Amino acid sequence: MASGTQSTGMLTREQLFHLFDRFSFLTSQPEVKNRISGAVQDKQEAVAVTTAIQEEIFLEMGVDPRFGISCLGKVSTVYENDMDLVIQFYKFLSKEEVACDEAELGEEEFAEKLLNQQMLQEQQLEMLKYMRKFNLDDQSAILEKLHQHMENGNYESETSILSAEQIEEIVPRKVSPLYTPR
Repeated sequence: MASGTQSTGMLTREQLFHLFDRFSFLTSQPEVKNRISGAVQDKQEAVAVTTAIQEEIFLEMGVDPRFGISCLGKVSTVYENDMDLVIQFYKFLSKEEVACDEAELGEEEFAEKLLNQQMLQEQQLEMLKYMRKFNLDDQSAILEKLHQHMENGNYESETSILSAEQIEEIVPRKVSPLYTPR
C-alpha cells in the first residue's frame, strides 16, 4: 500500500460520487471499451478489468484500492438512508454490468439484449400504470403476488411482469349484492 493512501473508515459520499462519475466516464471511452473487450478475447473475465479500472480510480483519489473495493460492498448498508447515493450506487453497478455485457456479448448480441431490456421496461411501465387504477390495498396485493411470481420464477426478468388478466385475478371483485325481490 502506498503511503498516504486512505485505508480505514468508510468512503465519503463525495468520494463515492467521484468514483461513480469517473467510472461512468471512463467506461464510455472507446479505448476503455477496447481494453475490456481485448481482455475478454484473451479469456480474462470482463469484471476483473472493470475492477482494475475501479482500483485505478481509487489510486487517483488517494484511496488504497483494496480498501476502496471493500467499501463498495458496504455502501447499501452504511448509506441505507441516503436514497440519492444508493440510487447512484445501483446505477454504477448497472454501468459495470453493461460494460461487461458489451465486451462479452459482441455488438450484435449486445444490441439485441438492450432492445429486449427496453421492451421489458416498457411492459413493466405499462403494468405499473395499469396498477395505479387500483386502491393501495389492491396495489399491495398485486405487488405481493408479483414478488411471489418472481421468486417462483427464480427472478428471471420475464417474471417481473403480470398481465392485466393476472392482475384482475388478484384483485377481488367489488360487486354490489344482487337485488333479490321479496
